[in-house]
Amino acid sequence: MTATSHTTADTPATDVGILMPVVVHFDDLDSMGLLHNGHYQVLVERAWGWFWRGKGVGGTSGLEGDGFNAAKTFDITYDRPIAGIGEYAVHLWMQRLGTTSATAGYRVCSADGKVTYAHGSRTVVRLDSATMRPTPWSGQVPEIARTLGLPEGEDHHAG
Repeated sequence: MTATSHTTADTPATDVGILMPVVVHFDDLDSMGLLHNGHYQVLVERAWGWFWRGKGVGGTSGLEGDGFNAAKTFDITYDRPIAGIGEYAVHLWMQRLGTTSATAGYRVCSADGKVTYAHGSRTVVRLDSATMRPTPWSGQVPEIARTLGLPEGEDHHAG
């Protein structure tokens, strides 16, 4: 595998979205000293959680209101292995916002965003915590999504 640049047709430059710092620890590595393939997803999920909690979404538990959502899809392509512990980043950006769902792109990358180790997209569905059925996002979610580079015309929240 070879390193990929920080942009592709589906991946915006790092001036779109946000780079969230993450740390790879010794127990994240497999027997070859590489980041275990399942831990890339953990890094992405943690970065998303930290981002939204930092914006006040989810309340004190992190699971209140818009914070109560479940993954529908998680796609990943591994570009280059992470070989060792240290500081890295997850580049996050919004691709589409529906009435009850949201699709975001991500890259697991070097701390400066220049080297991509894995990339993909993730779709979540906002759930009502009592019924476990899809329910609309609050008004703050489209505002926050636009700060992550939600493309014009991809906010279908109102419709």
